[in-house]
Amino acid sequence: MKKFKIPSIPPTTNKTIRFPNDVIEKVEDAIRETNCTFSAFVIAAVKMALEDLEEK
Repeated sequence: MKKFKIPSIPPTTNKTIRFPNDVIEKVEDAIRETNCTFSAFVIAAVKMALEDLEEK
């Protein structure tokens, strides 16, 4: 049996960015009726984009 580990929250910094309205609508449609926040979606998408760039 695995031992429970208390998760650590990484340090964060607030950044203000502007999204085109159509992108906001598409993200909100994608996360509707899920347990995902707008921020969590954007962070996951950016991480994936950075991984793709590293592979090139």
